Amino acid sequence: MKWKKRGQIFTVSKGFEEIVSHASNPVAVHLKNDIYRIFFSARNSFNKSSVSYVDINILTLEIVNNPHEVVFSYGADNSFYSHGVSIGNFYTHEEKNYILFMGWQIRENQHWKGEVGRLELLNKETLKLVPLKAFMVIDQEDSISLSYPWVTFHDGVYKMWYGSTLDWTSENGEMIHVIKYATSIDGENWVKHGVAIPYEIGIAQAFSKPSVIIDNGGYHMWYSYRSGNGTAYRIGYSHSDDGINWQQQHNKVGIDVSNSGWDSEMICYPFVFQHKNSSYMLYNGNNYGKNGFGIAILENDRF
Repeated sequence: MKWKKRGQIFTVSKGFEEIVSHASNPVAVHLKNDIYRIFFSARNSFNKSSVSYVDINILTLEIVNNPHEVVFSYGADNSFYSHGVSIGNFYTHEEKNYILFMGWQIRENQHWKGEVGRLELLNKETLKLVPLKAFMVIDQEDSISLSYPWVTFHDGVYKMWYGSTLDWTSENGEMIHVIKYATSIDGENWVKHGVAIPYEIGIAQAFSKPSVIIDNGGYHMWYSYRSGNGTAYRIGYSHSDDGINWQQQHNKVGIDVSNSGWDSEMICYPFVFQHKNSSYMLYNGNNYGKNGFGIAILENDRF
């Protein structure tokens, strides 16, 4: 597997009240022809994130529409998304389009906490919180914090891979945040199955934002991960024959930081999608996407 980088294709425009920095967690929704609406999480001067979007021709990489506006904002002080909205993936359920997100909460004298919310996407532009409360909450299985989920419908079942914190610190000082697996018959009620991607302290122990493609070769997953040795986020890859038992194959991921420039220190938050028989990856670079996002295309179109 080899990804060919095509550069940073969107740069944050300064000077807008709720879009001071960042275009993190890019999620692509097809509009028409070669045009995709790419939703992302932007931050204001208080570091609170909201959802914005830009329309890009995925072949020419031309920006065809950039409204410079927020389409869904962080919530009230007592809400589960009071300090930010970090989006996960786009999927369809019962002819309705949804985007799941991690809602950030920061309470006084407490560690930040994440829970999962669900946004209904209307007319591929308007985002509506459905339900008004968290879609997936802290419970006995996931007792500390949740993060970016990925949902797909396959073999008559809704399948979800999501982030869960096991511990804020480990022996090397890095958090242990893993990717877990859940399934649902109706897309509303979920059965959790525990850790999906194996983790190892000092090798790969802090994961986030899974992105999954299923094809004749099985299940392919990309994600951000940190080793715990001080290295910033890298993009990792795991493979599974059944979506349950996964094997890390980070040596096969085919993408790494550049020698210089916007993604020379960090690459993170991948979103992999397919268009006209080609596979693309949107991703963020240095400082968690502070300046924007880029794109890469899979060479030879083989995972």
